[in-house]
Formats: sequence, structure tokens, C-alpha cells
Amino acid sequence: MTRVAVIGTGVIGAMTAWRLALRGAEVLAFDAYGPGHDRGASAGESRIFRTAYKEGAGYVPLLQRAEALWRELERGADAHLLTMCGGLTIGAPDNTDVAAVRRCAEDAGLDHEVLDTAESRKRFPQHRIDDGEVMVLDPAAGVLRPEPAVQAALRSAEAAGARILSYHPVTDATETADGWRITSNDTTFDVDHVIFAPGPWARQLAALRNLPVQARLITAYWFAARDVAAHSPESLPIAIRRHAEAGFSCFPALDGIAIKIVPHHLGWTELDGPDDLPRTSATDHARAASAAAARLLPGVTPHPMRTGTFAEGFTPDDHALLGPLPGHHRATVMTGFSGHGFKLAPAFGEIGADLALTGGTSHDIATLDPNRFPL
Repeated sequence: MTRVAVIGTGVIGAMTAWRLALRGAEVLAFDAYGPGHDRGASAGESRIFRTAYKEGAGYVPLLQRAEALWRELERGADAHLLTMCGGLTIGAPDNTDVAAVRRCAEDAGLDHEVLDTAESRKRFPQHRIDDGEVMVLDPAAGVLRPEPAVQAALRSAEAAGARILSYHPVTDATETADGWRITSNDTTFDVDHVIFAPGPWARQLAALRNLPVQARLITAYWFAARDVAAHSPESLPIAIRRHAEAGFSCFPALDGIAIKIVPHHLGWTELDGPDDLPRTSATDHARAASAAAARLLPGVTPHPMRTGTFAEGFTPDDHALLGPLPGHHRATVMTGFSGHGFKLAPAFGEIGADLALTGGTSHDIATLDPNRFPL
């Protein structure tokens, strides 16, 4: 039996532990915090799932596999994690992201609709649409519940035999002649293979210190909906909004009170490390988010009723590092997902298990090769 350490049990590590345990590996899964904690990228009440992907049609097979695995996890854990409510990409027809989503749908042969200005206003009045703007509607999109998803994956991993070591920060990971030695809470663990899934904590580990992963601040805002039914998942798809004055992702009201937006047009503040994460939003940032809501979301009270701050790890090209850890043996790195990891996490977990147990995978991950950056 192969003994594998998974370092980090955010959604990527949790899914990897689950897929490894199902395949009979002896799994030790470490995290400095508890399951579903609110410091990394696996928190914030909601995450987007979409199939028409602006990053390109090459991701579509992975997204379709991820959806199947989300459903498998739901059945096994008796949990509701993914609500398919559709997804909108909104903006001018020649906007880079709007055009890319449409091109992906066409190239991959995905069901989709392109709504002109009049049809957009008629069907989705929750969004204020300027003359000439369009919506691309992806019916194979929806909203994920991140904290329950992480907990469901870890419960399922544990049920399959994994050992979940919460509140076990890894202070050292050293390659040995026949594997790795992991140190946590003054205890050492010898394993055959290590999977590093540290999220924004990548540079906190000596073995990963040279990887080009920068921790950045993500700030989310919740705005009360005046008509909650019109802003529920039954009525409001997830959305990516691209406008000359603002850009954000938008989520329906899962709590029966407020929709969530994550501003994109304000940039991502770099952090020295995720442990420096501020727990409140900056005043100027909140003011700009409120202005975006007032301008483009007519059905909400344009003052946030709550905020959330989270950390995410970004690479220079906004694509993950997923593959054998450069310069080492019997080690896999899974980090730098740059805001794109959650929806794909079950498929990435399957890939991580493939790499640890067989040294390869049938999935096409060439664009995610960690060796694409000089170290």
C-alpha cells in the first residue's frame, strides 16, 4: 500500500485525499486549520461552476469530468453542493471575456445562447444592461457551496480510510532516500510520496519557496436583495460582468437575503503571506464595490451588509502549477490556481491521485506543467 501525505486540505487537498483513499492508498492529510476554514480560497459561501470557459475549450473535458465527480461526492456524502442555475457572461460583444466564452462554447459544441440587449433586459432585469451589451448564457453552469464541499470531501476520504490531521501545521518536509519525512506538531511521519496542496501558503514551505506563486487578497461583498425571489438561484444565474466602469463575479442569494459580488476591476492586493490576511475590507475598496452595485445591479441595496476576505495563490499566467515537483522525486505540487481551482477541484484531485500512484495521468495537463517557469 502506497503511503501518501497530502499537505493542505482546502478543496484541492481534500479532493485529492478522497480520490487517493478510494484507490486504496494510505493517506495522511495535514492542515494547520480545521476543515472548511475561512482563511484560504475554499471559503466564502459560494463559488462558480461553469462549462463555457473563457480560458479555452481545452478545459471543457476537465470541467465535464469535474461535474460528474461533484455529483459522485454529493451522493456518497449525502450533501447538496452544486446547484445548476446557469451562468451569464455580460458585456459588449467584443469584450475579451465575452468573446472568449462564446468562442469556447462554439469550439466545444456546448449548448449556449447569445442574448441581445432587448432579450437580456427582458429575461434578466436583475442586471442593468447598457445599449449594445449582450449576455452569453451557459446552461451548464451553477453555484457551489465551498465550506460544505471541503467538509464532504474530507468526510468521504476519512470514510475510505484516510487519516485527517486537522490543526497539524507542517513545519518541515524533507526528501529521503525512499520517500519524504513530514514534521508536524513535533512528530515525524515517513511517507512514500508527498502531495503539496498548500493554496496561498506555497512559499511558507521550503520545498516550494522558489515557485512563482503570489498570495493575493480576495474581497467579497454581500448586498441585500430587495426582491429575494428574483435573486435566488431559481431566478438568477451566476454571472461574470464586464463593463467599462466595473467588472465582477455575481452570485445568487444562497442565504435568502443577499447576493454576493467579488470585484475584479479593483485588482488583487498582494500579501506577504496569507497569515497577514486583513479581516475587513479597505474603505476605498468597499466604496468602489458599492458604486459598481449601484450602477449595474438595480435590485439590491447598494451598501454591503457584510464582507469577507480570503487569500488565493496566483501564478504569473493565472494557470495552476500541477505536476511533479521540479527538482524532486516522489513529490507532486498542486498550487497557484489563481481563482480557477474550485470548480475543477474533483478532477484535479483525481489527477493528483493519478500522479502519486502511477506517475502519470490520462488527463491533458500540459499547460499546467510546473516546469514552464524557470526556477
